[in-house]
Amino acid sequence: MPNVPFAFLRGLLGGLCVVFAHMAGRTWMGVRKHRVRPARFYAWLLRTAACAVVLIFRNPFDSLAIAVWCLAAAAFAAGAWAIAREKPPEDLTDTMFPER
Repeated sequence: MPNVPFAFLRGLLGGLCVVFAHMAGRTWMGVRKHRVRPARFYAWLLRTAACAVVLIFRNPFDSLAIAVWCLAAAAFAAGAWAIAREKPPEDLTDTMFPER
């Protein structure tokens, strides 16, 4: 196995944590709109929590963990906001089938 520094792996897990938090926010709003089953939200939440906990598994709280957690919270809010402010689909019925 190649010699990969732990700092790189922690950074990679931090990036995954932020992405998973964004998807958790999107599915949370989908659950609230009754488009998505709650199990999908819990799966994204579990992935986010696992990555967040692994960041401090062998290292104490440091600036990387705090920054990742703050970014994850912001990504969760951004994901929820994106779905909450979603535009309704455009109705193209009259364009495709005009009345004669």
